[in-house]
Amino acid sequence: MEVAGSSRAPEPSEIRALKPCLLRRNHSREQHGVAAACLEELRSKACDILAIDKSLAPVTLVLAEDGTIVDDDDYFLCLPSNTKFVALAGNEKWTYNNSDGGTAWISQESFDVDETDNGAGLKWKNVARQLKEDLSRIILLSEEDLQVLIDVPCSDLARELCQSHVTVQGLQNTLQQVLDQREEARQSKQLLELYLQALEKEGSILSKQQESKPDKMDAVDTGISRPSDTEMTLTNQVLTALKEKPAPELSLSSQDLESVTKEDSKMLAVALNWDIEKTETVQQACNQELSLRLQQIQSLHSLRNVSARKNSLPGEPQNPKRAKQAPT
Repeated sequence: MEVAGSSRAPEPSEIRALKPCLLRRNHSREQHGVAAACLEELRSKACDILAIDKSLAPVTLVLAEDGTIVDDDDYFLCLPSNTKFVALAGNEKWTYNNSDGGTAWISQESFDVDETDNGAGLKWKNVARQLKEDLSRIILLSEEDLQVLIDVPCSDLARELCQSHVTVQGLQNTLQQVLDQREEARQSKQLLELYLQALEKEGSILSKQQESKPDKMDAVDTGISRPSDTEMTLTNQVLTALKEKPAPELSLSSQDLESVTKEDSKMLAVALNWDIEKTETVQQACNQELSLRLQQIQSLHSLRNVSARKNSLPGEPQNPKRAKQAPT
């Protein structure tokens, strides 16, 4: 490979890993396959390929699945290959398109299922196929998804993943360990909350802070009207988890965690009937949990890359796979 305008060969540090992606405009079914090493490069290519007027900049990239805004390079690197993006220019708003296949996190093959499958059967198969594509997605699964895979008969899961019974049994043990770790973290948080409640009853400083919270809550209630359904992006299921779960950040999927962190604190406080301090604390906990999961994914990808380099034979040509061309 030669660098344009220069005859020298690129240094190893200059070679960037390109991620294949699918791009389209809003309200359009025409998709374009591109490869980019970072978000800025993907935005630039989106403007050129989709003929977006430069005056409409900046261009916002969102997941075609649910409109999640992707504006962080680390998060972009964690997305799987051939993730579908929608380029929004100016004041455009994302709208759902059935042609997106329902999700950008699962490949199209995940939806080629028997139409007779429904309910729990369809759910565990879709989750299993995510792991079949990339085992590191264990970190992104919610507790509900983990429990679904644990409850599936080992023989059925082995057949779906095309793995041996022993391998799948080890996988289910790992899933159980991840679930147990989240439960331990939840119990630790509950013990801490009980300890803080005891301090409040003894008339400590925390009790004085608790007495001032109703005034702050009144200010929020008088200054903000309850948001309409169109203003809140969080589903009722997420709001219920935030209210009822002692450690909601451990019960939500990574996509739900991102939605919570990006929600306006005042609007979320009104929806949950909380004060601003408690709402911001929960949002910070969700943000920390999301960052931890992304760091774990990056570590797994790094280990996988190191293992791949060790297993490759010296001198063996490395031919990158080309993305399948969409039928015209």
